[in-house]
Amino acid sequence: MYPPPAPAPHRDFISVTLSLGESYDNSKSRRRRSCWRKWKQLSRLQQNMIIFLLAFLILCGFLSYIHMADQWKALSGKPTEERKMMPEVPGLKPANPPVLPAPQKADASPAFSKMLPQRPRKHFRRGPPHLQIRAPNTDSKAGTQGDTKERAAAPGDAHQEENTQRTVISWRGAVIEPEQGTGLPLRRAEAPAKPSPLVTRMQKEPALLNERQEGVIEAFRHAWKGYRQFAWGHDELRPVSKSFSEWFGLGLTLIDALDTMWILGLKQEFEEARMWVSQKLNFKKDVDVNLFESTIRILGGLLSTYHLSGDRLFLRKAKDFGNRLMPAFMTPSKIPYSDVNIGTGVAHPPQWTSDSTVSEVTSIQLEFRELSRLTGVKKFQEAAEEVTRHVHHLSGKKDGLVPMFINTHSGAFTHLGVFTLGARADSYYEYLLKQWIQGGKQETQLLEDYLAAIEGIKTHLVRHSEPNKLTFIGELTHDRFSAKMDHLVCFLPGTLALGVHHGLPTDHMELARALMETCYQMNRQMETGLSPEIVHFNLYPPTDNLDVKVKPADRHNLLRPETVESLFYLYRTTGDRKYQDWGWEILQSFNKYTRVPSGGYTSINNVQNPHKPEPRDKMESFFLGETLKYLYLLFSDDQNLLSLDTYVFNTEAHPLPIWALS
Repeated sequence: MYPPPAPAPHRDFISVTLSLGESYDNSKSRRRRSCWRKWKQLSRLQQNMIIFLLAFLILCGFLSYIHMADQWKALSGKPTEERKMMPEVPGLKPANPPVLPAPQKADASPAFSKMLPQRPRKHFRRGPPHLQIRAPNTDSKAGTQGDTKERAAAPGDAHQEENTQRTVISWRGAVIEPEQGTGLPLRRAEAPAKPSPLVTRMQKEPALLNERQEGVIEAFRHAWKGYRQFAWGHDELRPVSKSFSEWFGLGLTLIDALDTMWILGLKQEFEEARMWVSQKLNFKKDVDVNLFESTIRILGGLLSTYHLSGDRLFLRKAKDFGNRLMPAFMTPSKIPYSDVNIGTGVAHPPQWTSDSTVSEVTSIQLEFRELSRLTGVKKFQEAAEEVTRHVHHLSGKKDGLVPMFINTHSGAFTHLGVFTLGARADSYYEYLLKQWIQGGKQETQLLEDYLAAIEGIKTHLVRHSEPNKLTFIGELTHDRFSAKMDHLVCFLPGTLALGVHHGLPTDHMELARALMETCYQMNRQMETGLSPEIVHFNLYPPTDNLDVKVKPADRHNLLRPETVESLFYLYRTTGDRKYQDWGWEILQSFNKYTRVPSGGYTSINNVQNPHKPEPRDKMESFFLGETLKYLYLLFSDDQNLLSLDTYVFNTEAHPLPIWALS
């Protein structure tokens, strides 16, 4: 006997009528079919194809949603996640906001304290009073296309930049596409650095340039015309022969002039130069570079341009170059060699000595400290500051004055008893003050060394000429005074004025004013109105009523910036317009005696012969990087354009931000 069969399981279905576009007339002629039954009738292959198609459509829709969301965020100005997740050093805050466009500065820490997480910060739009450069929160098709073209043209940079968000920067009504980060710098060595947004004042209307500033812009364009046509991508222009010369083979003039172009608002020139940096600047070259010169010009120029433009391309290049300079510090004393091969990593002293120049090893600290602060890689700052600490404790000084040479093996001063503020020692004193300012005026050891040196200068090197009692700085050789003064020494009036601006003794300003008059007279008493490289002052009344005399070997002019540099500082700190007038005279002399019609400016051999100044056929990179930049800033009526409370200039006139402690 079999049990009765179990009742069939009851199944519920939701039936959907497929009318294929026809209306349902309630008739029985068309059978109803449920979606489920129709699906079960399909083969496994057909089912898989339908599932794949649906998944593909869902994925496309999801990607489209993300793309539209990013565009909406850009339009609405909302910060991205990149801008939020960045750590900071507690107790620190950014320096006074800069007035130039979109510099993105890391939080500052002279001591590099332990790193702690940072609260998210908002991304601020910013714009300068003069340059009218700002970073709006909108992207454009043109910008995207330009970005695509550049990446295609520069495959070496494409991989590094593929995850970098691009923003459009308005530049006097035009747009460029810098590779700009959107967050604060990470404080870990392995993490990519990202500039922090700085709050700057917005100005709706572009400021008008005065006639003298326009004159500087015209001079720059003329100099750049020659470089672009005859020396593009090479180190220096030879304007007379319409050719070029190489020193390091790294486009020295182009890099040195980057931030000057930005400050002067020369958009087209800057864009072309940036493209060259992106596509052609390669540091993997078997070439020796001078540690000091390449640091102040190349590393300093890249860091400054990064801060002013916010373009991370320049920071990446700076970090690469800084790493390639580090073998120079691998000496028994940690006093760096003067030269290093950036391709092989082999460093060495000059062929004729095992010594390094004191000014060279003590005038790289601003740049290496800033590179560490931006990247979070401490080795740059530690190596540079170890040199400063070492020199601080050395014997052989004379009331704060230092000799000119230092041995890389023993770490001791050599050529003792010779003291000068000219070549081989000058920027040591400059960087004592500027490091103290850069670090937020916290490093008292630097200030003490600087103040001691100024007192030593007053005691041993200051004299007065005849017949006009000009105050000048001489040299001391084994207690014998020489009335020789390099044009390089004309940095000192500006440095003294900068110190007074930051609260140092007011009697420093008296010396600054007196020395500024002397440096002006070194130009004015020459027939061309341009200073020679070296002068000797008369300590006894001369027959020609002139305070200075020039030896034939010293009467050349290299287009140096030191006089106009100090004029800039004196005008900023005193407001006395005579310093602007003096600078204008010097610019007119440059135009009259050094300008080459086909493009560029040339150094000259004889500043005492206006009829035959004898062109030397060389335009140093610092003419664009320093001389014209300082003249432009000197003529500006805006005290906040690169404010002395916000920026400190390295010895090649590249502005770097001042760190500030709360």
